[in-house]
Amino acid sequence: MRLHASECFFWRTYQGAELDLLVVRGRKRIGFEFKHASAPVLTPSMRLSVDDLKLDALYVIQAGAHAYAMAERIRAVPAAQLIEMLASLE
Repeated sequence: MRLHASECFFWRTYQGAELDLLVVRGRKRIGFEFKHASAPVLTPSMRLSVDDLKLDALYVIQAGAHAYAMAERIRAVPAAQLIEMLASLE
């Protein structure tokens, strides 16, 4: 997936909820959170960003070896799989 700078955003609310990367391509909205932990936990900020931004998906890029669902439309993905995951979003 070749991203253009005009498709990439950082999002933060006044209350402190934030999303590391928001990619808007056409009608598709994909969020990315980057966590150093190998087993990140679901946060209120993640749920808020999915709802407020009407994300199609939120990917939590993490240091672990396995991908797993964290909640509806929220999935933890190993950092090692990031490149192939982005290619599948084309």
